Amino acid sequence: MNGHTLFTLLDLTGTFAFALSGAVAAKQRNLDLFGIVVIAYSVACGGGIVRDLCIGAIPPAGLANWRYLVVALAAVLVTLGAYSQVQRLNQPVLLFDAVGLGLFAVSGAQKALLYGHNAEVAILLGTTTAVGGGVIRDVLLTRVPVILQREIYASAALAGAVIEVGAETIGWATDWSPWLAMAVCFGLRYFSLQYPWHLPTYAEDSTTARDPPAQ
Repeated sequence: MNGHTLFTLLDLTGTFAFALSGAVAAKQRNLDLFGIVVIAYSVACGGGIVRDLCIGAIPPAGLANWRYLVVALAAVLVTLGAYSQVQRLNQPVLLFDAVGLGLFAVSGAQKALLYGHNAEVAILLGTTTAVGGGVIRDVLLTRVPVILQREIYASAALAGAVIEVGAETIGWATDWSPWLAMAVCFGLRYFSLQYPWHLPTYAEDSTTARDPPAQ
């Protein structure tokens, strides 16, 4: 399987997974059909559009390629048509989001490399591709974006992008390296939700906090 075919497969699969997470989140907030479609498409293609603009892939694939819109709409139909089955999954939004995170971290890094950018840029844009859609979803649904909380989210995407770019850079890239990168990213994100894994926080201790000086 050549690099372009693998990238397209990963990108469309990630689009479907992220669109599912967006559609489920929108349905849970009781949005109408148009709102569900907007959220699903924004989550699915938002990060990729930002990536394409950064690497000069104009127009962005999410806007120019009809397949991305079709995949996003298919995810909406699946969500609405089989919502009860989707709800039976444990935390469906987070599950599909974790899948999309791993897929987009790898595909985003791959596309940056295909356009001739160096390893640092590829890692950055792989991470941006992975987390961008989730940020857009949270902002549109008036929630604090996950990447601003202590959950392992952007760091999981970063790990996946580093593995993929590292394998490509040192010549260890094989048919299995993208799947390894995706598995690490997905595993870090998913198991951090099942177990108390999180990044440290530095909230001020209320017992030592001082009142502001009087004016």
